[in-house]
Amino acid sequence: MNNKTESIRYISKSNVQASTPKEAAAQRIELTPWDLQLLLVGPIQKGLLFYKPKPQQVQAGPSLIRHLNASLSCTLDHFPPLAGRFVATEHGDDTTSFYINCNNVGALFVHAIADGVSISDIIEPLYVPSILHSFFPLNGVKNIDSTSEPILGVQVTELVDGIFIGCTMNHTVCDGTSFWHFFNSWAEISRGSVSLSNSPVLERWFLEGSDFPIRIPNSQIKQIHEKFIPLPTQDRVFHFTKENITKLKAKANAEADTNKISSLQALLAHLWRSVSRLQHLDPNTEVHYTLLIGARPRLKSLPIEYFGSAIQAGTVTLKAGELVEQGLGNVAWQMNRMVASHTEEKLKEFLESWTRSPRLIMEGSFTKNALVTSSSPQFNIYGNDFGWGKPIAVRSGKANKSGGKITVYRGVEEGSVDIEACLSPETLEALGNDEEFMAAVTI
Repeated sequence: MNNKTESIRYISKSNVQASTPKEAAAQRIELTPWDLQLLLVGPIQKGLLFYKPKPQQVQAGPSLIRHLNASLSCTLDHFPPLAGRFVATEHGDDTTSFYINCNNVGALFVHAIADGVSISDIIEPLYVPSILHSFFPLNGVKNIDSTSEPILGVQVTELVDGIFIGCTMNHTVCDGTSFWHFFNSWAEISRGSVSLSNSPVLERWFLEGSDFPIRIPNSQIKQIHEKFIPLPTQDRVFHFTKENITKLKAKANAEADTNKISSLQALLAHLWRSVSRLQHLDPNTEVHYTLLIGARPRLKSLPIEYFGSAIQAGTVTLKAGELVEQGLGNVAWQMNRMVASHTEEKLKEFLESWTRSPRLIMEGSFTKNALVTSSSPQFNIYGNDFGWGKPIAVRSGKANKSGGKITVYRGVEEGSVDIEACLSPETLEALGNDEEFMAAVTI
């Protein structure tokens, strides 16, 4: 597999515009603090692996590529920001503001072939193969670059026996909820639907009385020139069945004498304790777990169909010794309390504070003795049938990957969860060999 990166052949690159852009699409979309805080980091990169279509479903080869290109164009009718570009406006007070110009310049569409690479080469190795990174377009691009780079890039890579659809989407324009809303909609239109079952709400949500555009000090923006050199990492996907997750949840709630700890909180607490224990840190060293918390369920006026970034980071900090010694229940309870503290009032306080004093998240902001979880098992991944069957696996690209990045996906089986852990090779190997951690994992 190490030499197969050279076998990626790029067949074509094209610009896909909305097929019938709506009059309302030619609009200026302002950006909120939730959006703008992500300007200096990378996009979302997620992709789905499918078996190749059978002849009676959708014809493989050029016909399939034309079909996906055309259905993408129709989908962009409903998502005009994804075919637009950023506009940056410099102001006289040494600040810059940004907005999305929905001008239908278009999205990037790439067709590639991975010669000699099969589905088994992607899903069977213990560690995620690095060739996967070449299945995504716009590698190395930052969100702020969308003044000239596409906001959305799609790559369809043909394998020997499969198809991988990789999507790179600007994280300032959308969060995971919006990313999968788009993916679900594209699959729906690809299957033949002429309308969407869930149309996106494109108008950005601001606090009442907010002034916009929000001006960001150029000193913050110039931080993009600070080089972040990540330490070597590897990715591995760990599968947890519904039964094993239920056991972890029951144990955590029993230890904490509560019934409020969720399945995900118990699972992430199990992972965090295991990683920290295997890193052999000084007991007094502070360790951190950051969760990206969705704002939609917490703000009554924010619909689930809201298309944009609506996430806020929340962090639990403990001493390494406490984390290991105090048990699964205590750690999961600390996570539960932190998440519960993100009330409507707290979210609004963040928006007010950030508007007064913008703070841009940097690459590597969360890396020291920290785990950071993105994505959610609530996202509809395996319902993405483009017309020839559901996906068999989901994988992420290399954007925003550094040691400690934990990506959570819904598993194929109902109630199961897949965790894609990006950690140092030493920690990842130790985790795979650890009986206590692996007791909850299904190989």
